[in-house]
Amino acid sequence: MVMDVRVRDLRYFLAVAEEQSFTRAASQRLYISQPALSKQIRQLEQSLGTVLFDRDRRTVRLTPAGEALLLYARRLTEDWEAARLAVSEASALAGTTVRVGFQMRIGRGLIPAVTARMRQRLPGWKLMFRQVSWADPTVGLAHGEVDVAIAWLPVPDTGALSWRVVAREDIWVALAPRHRLAGLPTVPFADLVDEPFIALPRTAGAQRDFWLGAAARQSPAVITGEAETAEESFEAVASGLGITLLSAGNAEIYHRDDVVCRPVNGLPPSELAVVWRTVDTRPFVDVFADTCRACARPAAVAGQVGEPEPCAGP
Repeated sequence: MVMDVRVRDLRYFLAVAEEQSFTRAASQRLYISQPALSKQIRQLEQSLGTVLFDRDRRTVRLTPAGEALLLYARRLTEDWEAARLAVSEASALAGTTVRVGFQMRIGRGLIPAVTARMRQRLPGWKLMFRQVSWADPTVGLAHGEVDVAIAWLPVPDTGALSWRVVAREDIWVALAPRHRLAGLPTVPFADLVDEPFIALPRTAGAQRDFWLGAAARQSPAVITGEAETAEESFEAVASGLGITLLSAGNAEIYHRDDVVCRPVNGLPPSELAVVWRTVDTRPFVDVFADTCRACARPAAVAGQVGEPEPCAGP
């Protein structure tokens, strides 16, 4: 008996079919590990009672059964996305909840200011915040876990996501108090390139590279550990396992007695943005993005961390 197939299974199938690679589909489209994707495809094949892909070490090709599924899989996933958006649009008539993804504490006075302003502009709407692991660089958007996200760039630039920058902040470094550079008022990035780093997961892609300072390196970073959350990263730093880069504002938000944070010279600033699915044209998306930009500290650069300016008018 064929078991019901989930929409997620069809999304996974489509990613492999279109990329013709389990590795690319996992890392560039789905942001999961390749073994996890292979397992899900095997389960889909078992549910349907047939093989969908011919695999060898170099190529992945659809079988006749896979070719037969392809058209229906595209149609079903497109219909499901349209249905989900239609339900959200309908619920908006009576007010609804906006699910906001984030990966690090937002702080900066942004949340209370945005929440208050959203009540004025969209009465009846509520914000619900959901933390997402660094392993998902789309901050929950790719799989529909959230409606919008407040995230540090870069996010995957595939056309599926759009964003609006709300703040820019200088890069700092988190060190153990006994680290040889902890006593410096400012640390040149050149002094950090050979240090062991705590990295984001590999599935974080371009965001992992950014927080390793890859653009300013001549050779790959030395990685001594990975962390899926800020809390895990700072615990690793406090233990002396490695160092990590962070934004100026987060250096204040995550202040700890067992971690020292210092500004870094030689790196471009970080950018905090509101991110949403490009296909999502619901009015609240623009309202939320505009409100966040209006309520963020103007031109949040350098290490200046203070109270936000009053929000601009509607």
